[in-house]
Amino acid sequence: MTFWRQWRVRIILFLAVLGPGFITANVDNDSGGIYTYSQAGAQYGYTLLWTMIPITLALIVVQEMCARMGAVTGKGLSDLIREEFGLRMTFIVLVLLVIVNFGNVVTEFAGIAGSMSLFHVSKYLSVPICALIVWALVVKGDYKNVEKVFLAASVFYIAYIIAGVLSGPDWHQAMLETVKLPPRGVWKDHAYVYMTIGVIGTTITPWMQFYLQSSIVEKGVTVRQYKASRLDVIVGSIFTDVVAWFIVVACAATLYTHGIRNITDAATAAEAMMPLAGKYAFVLFAAGLFNASLFAASILPLSTAYVVCEGMGFESGLDKGWKEAPFFYWFYTLLIALGAAVVLIPDFPMVKIAILSQVLNGILLPVVLIYMLKLINKKELMGKYTNSHWFNAVAWATAAIVIGLTVVYVWNLVLGG
Repeated sequence: MTFWRQWRVRIILFLAVLGPGFITANVDNDSGGIYTYSQAGAQYGYTLLWTMIPITLALIVVQEMCARMGAVTGKGLSDLIREEFGLRMTFIVLVLLVIVNFGNVVTEFAGIAGSMSLFHVSKYLSVPICALIVWALVVKGDYKNVEKVFLAASVFYIAYIIAGVLSGPDWHQAMLETVKLPPRGVWKDHAYVYMTIGVIGTTITPWMQFYLQSSIVEKGVTVRQYKASRLDVIVGSIFTDVVAWFIVVACAATLYTHGIRNITDAATAAEAMMPLAGKYAFVLFAAGLFNASLFAASILPLSTAYVVCEGMGFESGLDKGWKEAPFFYWFYTLLIALGAAVVLIPDFPMVKIAILSQVLNGILLPVVLIYMLKLINKKELMGKYTNSHWFNAVAWATAAIVIGLTVVYVWNLVLGG
């Protein structure tokens, strides 16, 4: 009886803190991410699946550090950077993040427009309506209600797993490529390196770390709930990368197999899939894209507003009213309005913006990781909750690998390789 009571308490505790880790990891499979995974599958088949296991491990480690810092300090990441490294360095990071995040916001609204066009709805109707829905959800709701909506949206990613199964992949080949490293020769292909950086950049993004830590703080998670919060991070990270794996597999099994190597966006991937994998796979892929884009169009501006307000010392939070946190809500509103407006510009180069934003994520990530590692290893800040040697090794390795891939890409580009 005691055993079952202990497990019941653990489950209740886990459900109480469930949210920040699961939501943050899943929103990472946004419009830009789905496009990047789709392009990886269409262009290289199953050969980029090897990235999923190390990326999942790195994602768990990086996200866990943020959850731990939030629970121990009760402060957001940009707040800690400002306090520990000064306003000047914080301002530089904020400017870079706002630029990268705005590119991502534009990509989300492009995903909404593309997915709804598959169901014959004009972007001039879908984008303004969805922008208004996204704005009202956050501005008019409190943290608990908004979190419930975000959790429901996270579960809907199962659509991509089903679409992957319906696409009829070569399961043996997919499993083999997941655990096998690619041949050395591929690193001479700068397009392959570019795509690898994009996959890493869209799986572990800078904004995620800021949003997760802010959510942990706003939810009121403390050291007492830390273990349950860590489980939330682990479950979310594994689930999101399983979804990513199935997106790559679905496009490898359909588009790559039938010689469709290049796609213009995630919506095109869904459209091209219909005659190859059937109507149901198409509907699931397209509906999943709409859900992911709408979900991320809510989170990304919210994350950016958190980052800027914490870094500059302004009031922020969904449980505060417009009068208590005016800059927070005005900045959120501005990001949504501008992001939606850009998508409505005729002939705007969405594809270049989408893939570039993912690569910029990959380039900016090491900067954020270095700040995080310096913060979490400060004993006067974290006490006994500083990083273990193993955690430090994985986090530093992640930063080093991303920097290395970026250098290889630029070197190949300069040489015209």
